[in-house]
Amino acid sequence: MLRRLARRGLRLLKADDPETGWLVRIVITALLVWALVFWPGIDTVARPVLAVSLAAWVFWTLADNRFPVPARAALGLSALLPASVTALEHNGAAHLYLYGALFTFVLLPRMPLWAIWSLTGALVVTLVVALRVAGHGPTAMLTQPALVILVVLFSLHRREHRLLQEAHARAAALDERARIARELHDVLAHSLGALGVQLEVAEAQLTVRGDIEAAAERVRRARRLAADGLVEARSAVAALRSDVPPLPQALDDLVGRHRENHAASVTLRIEGRPRGLASAAEVSLLRTAREALTNAAKHGAPGPVGVTLEFGASSVRLSVVNPASSPLVGGGFGLVGARERLALVGGTLEAGVIDGAWLVTAEVPG
Repeated sequence: MLRRLARRGLRLLKADDPETGWLVRIVITALLVWALVFWPGIDTVARPVLAVSLAAWVFWTLADNRFPVPARAALGLSALLPASVTALEHNGAAHLYLYGALFTFVLLPRMPLWAIWSLTGALVVTLVVALRVAGHGPTAMLTQPALVILVVLFSLHRREHRLLQEAHARAAALDERARIARELHDVLAHSLGALGVQLEVAEAQLTVRGDIEAAAERVRRARRLAADGLVEARSAVAALRSDVPPLPQALDDLVGRHRENHAASVTLRIEGRPRGLASAAEVSLLRTAREALTNAAKHGAPGPVGVTLEFGASSVRLSVVNPASSPLVGGGFGLVGARERLALVGGTLEAGVIDGAWLVTAEVPG
């Protein structure tokens, strides 16, 4: 039971805001209570003011999630009240109340700027009036308001930095979701689209022509497409996991499957010292290799296929070469998609006939 509660507590602490969350609120509340009870020499006028400030702080702590507007008004009051007694002697507790509430007020992520600057102006006026009434000179009347303004500016800088980090994290998450969507779309759109065409033709051959043998061949093609689509889906899922095999190993697996499925002569050569690349770059090269091998099987002339992965000083190049037959004009839609995918990671793709061979070359930085 205790272990389960401890684990739950640790999870809550990890998810808590490190600057305005529950742990910070509890610690500051304990400090405020301690200061009110044990701080030496608190003036008899200041003590009830600090007690009201503490009550306003506790109200904000408990009611912020349910009643944010009145709770945050109470938090502002919790900072404003001690400012009225900071000019009294033995005012360290008042400063603790003032700056604890002010820091928290400014750091709240949803606090509007007009509210922050309104509270800052009210604090400056309150401090100047309180110091003037208490008979302090111009030095104190300039120093304490200036300190409040510096605290507000520092807290605003810290808050904006946190908000910027959160915005970058959200952008990175959206980019990752877009990449996942693109991976799944590429697999499903290609596989299911081709599968649907084969099944539609098979249905027409059965219902219109009554050609059972031709329909059976279409069904067999559909089954092969479904198997290929399943392999691609598993590959896409593996590419999104953290345990993706290194690119040379993934290419070796791809070449082995292609060699087995198409009874083709395919060789893989690795040049340079292998190194890790960004996941998106590795997936782009792997997709390009799969598309080039598929085109070699469908459109190339019989003959050996060569795959080369070259690790250069600042880039990695993939080349797939096979005997040319009737090359696709512009490289076909599959290579167009591969070129677009490579462009997203700063890479390039070239495809064409060189010395009677169809050559596909993809290069990514890294």
